[in-house]
Amino acid sequence: MAGFVTLAACSQGASASDDSKPGSGKSPASKESAARAATVAVSPVVKGEKAIADEPLVVTARDAKLTSVTVTGPGGEALDGKLSADGGTWTSAHDTEYGSTYTLKAQLTASDGSKVSRSSTVTTVSKDEIFVGTYNVNQGSTVGVALPVSVVFNKPVHDKAAVERKLSVTSAPAVEGSWSWMKDRDGKDRVDYRPKEYWKPGTKVKFTMDLVGVKNGDLVGTQKREIDFTVGRSVVTTVDVVKKSLTLSENGKTVRTIPVSTGKKTFETWNGTMVVLSKVPTIRMNSQTVGIFGPEAYDLGSVKWDVQLTPSGTYAHAAPWNEGKFGKVNGSHGCIGMSTADAKWYFQRVNYGDPVTVVKSKDTVAVNNGYGDWNVDWETWKTGSALA
Repeated sequence: MAGFVTLAACSQGASASDDSKPGSGKSPASKESAARAATVAVSPVVKGEKAIADEPLVVTARDAKLTSVTVTGPGGEALDGKLSADGGTWTSAHDTEYGSTYTLKAQLTASDGSKVSRSSTVTTVSKDEIFVGTYNVNQGSTVGVALPVSVVFNKPVHDKAAVERKLSVTSAPAVEGSWSWMKDRDGKDRVDYRPKEYWKPGTKVKFTMDLVGVKNGDLVGTQKREIDFTVGRSVVTTVDVVKKSLTLSENGKTVRTIPVSTGKKTFETWNGTMVVLSKVPTIRMNSQTVGIFGPEAYDLGSVKWDVQLTPSGTYAHAAPWNEGKFGKVNGSHGCIGMSTADAKWYFQRVNYGDPVTVVKSKDTVAVNNGYGDWNVDWETWKTGSALA
């Protein structure tokens, strides 16, 4: 758990005052006791007595009020900060650095009015001592109905149950959902949360990650995040590789069907449901980046209206070089090609998190190739939870 580290006294520093004189009603012993009780603590702290880095440093008075605080960091540079109006806390104006030692000097007024000095040092955790997760949703964003919440960790997760307990997704309206662990394409530990069915349009979702103090082998978590996002309108795409058509529906109603050309033999477009990952108006497509060399190699310097579906290189995009094949012949290397005008129209209709389902093709897209989560049946998906 995150907490505080109480700093040792440099000296008791209790000053003489009228309260220590005969008839004051307070004995020197009681003043000494009050001075001893006056301490300061630094937070947030994890892993023994080390502070979390890349966060403001907070100094809190106990049984006293802060009158001044000086914190110097590496190289003797002072860390700016501000006292609270009640003298209870001092908070740095800037975040601390990783793996650094800070020297603190505080002046306090004890409960009996005596003056007390406290000083000590606090060290922040280094990057080698922590693990962090990268997530796929932004505060205040609007996403498509098929977007799972996904967290990819920068280091192996040895205690998945402990981490999963500190992750939560809540929504209004409430839905049945579950986390499921997997390896990302680069071998990193990843956990995705999805509801049993697509999100309903207009759903308000809150993703919470509180890893502060969570132990992961010799590592410790330091992140605490709350992300609120909204599910937008339902935009669902179905691509039929036999009919060579793309049909887009909004809120359950068919809007338009477009003739397309999908992957040719040995380069078939992935079957199953993919999720829109990004949109780029123009991109260079070089076959070497997806492992295609020799006679089938290509290097297209300006491909227009690109909707990314997988990190392995599946896009829906304009393919004017295949004019005459749309609706008739599958002639791509796995992408979903269409005319430039149709591609621009499609580009303008779909957004991050919208589902694109390819039917009647061959191999099903892998669960970790983008967000292939929807190709796993619900009962199997739930078994991927570390808490199942």
